[in-house]
Amino acid sequence: MKPTIYVLTGCTAVGKTEWALRWAEANDAEIISCDSLLFYRHMDIGTAKPTPAELGRVPHHLIDVVAASEPMDITRYITLARAAVETIAARGRKVLVTGGSGFYLKSFFGPVADDVAVPAEVRAAVAVQLEQAGIGALVEELRALNPAGLGALDVDNPRRVTRALERCRVTGKTLAELKAEFLARPSAFAEWPVALVRLERSPEEVNLRIDARVETMVRAGLVEEVRRLRADGFERNPSAAGAIGYREVLAMLDGKLASSAMAAEIAQNTRALVRKQRTWFRTQLPEHRVVRLGAGEPRDFEFFNPAN
Repeated sequence: MKPTIYVLTGCTAVGKTEWALRWAEANDAEIISCDSLLFYRHMDIGTAKPTPAELGRVPHHLIDVVAASEPMDITRYITLARAAVETIAARGRKVLVTGGSGFYLKSFFGPVADDVAVPAEVRAAVAVQLEQAGIGALVEELRALNPAGLGALDVDNPRRVTRALERCRVTGKTLAELKAEFLARPSAFAEWPVALVRLERSPEEVNLRIDARVETMVRAGLVEEVRRLRADGFERNPSAAGAIGYREVLAMLDGKLASSAMAAEIAQNTRALVRKQRTWFRTQLPEHRVVRLGAGEPRDFEFFNPAN
């Protein structure tokens, strides 16, 4: 049997970084990031990326692996994460995955990507149809291809409708058939046992931590970081430029948001993200242990069953 992959997650600002470092140091582990923004080089302040001193405490993987202007996708993440898991295990060390990005996190527990290859010409044709005829035309075609219905597809979401139509056109299958095939696929990490722990704090405490975190980011030079990233072309990557902390600074630089309101806007959007994360963790993750931080914060690092 493969060694256990330990996963430590929790919402933004809950304190994952420090607890992951302490657990890794105490348990001879190396850390694999599962944060969708830590992949990007030079996005340091706005992502609360571990500092050089923190990175020096424990070996880290999947941080600073691509330029901020270069998109990262789940298929590439899984390939890199599997290679990191194998390398760490081969050294006889424990694997600790930490981060709060749901889609990437879910890859350790079940299928997250199908194997449908959409040719560039099909993608381009659907994009043209969307631009010229609107989302209603795409939905109408999808309904014709799926006489039994569209299931839970969000028909108001252009990206989801576009991807659904691309896959139906390429495969000639219905969304229900594609979903059944997808759910039958094994997890990319099916060979490894996975132990999951989620860190939690009260909403009031997380809100205070968010306010302090945003204040620290602004003082540390977040605006200057965004200016440098913009000069390097990171707006070509919507996942990077649209991230909380970066999009608000861009809006301020473009005169769409008052500089005096920028920090409050970042904090408000971060709190909204945390609410979504909490819902996602409760509904999308497998059964797991929750460790509540704050008053009575644990003094040891045995979040996981040491027998594993």
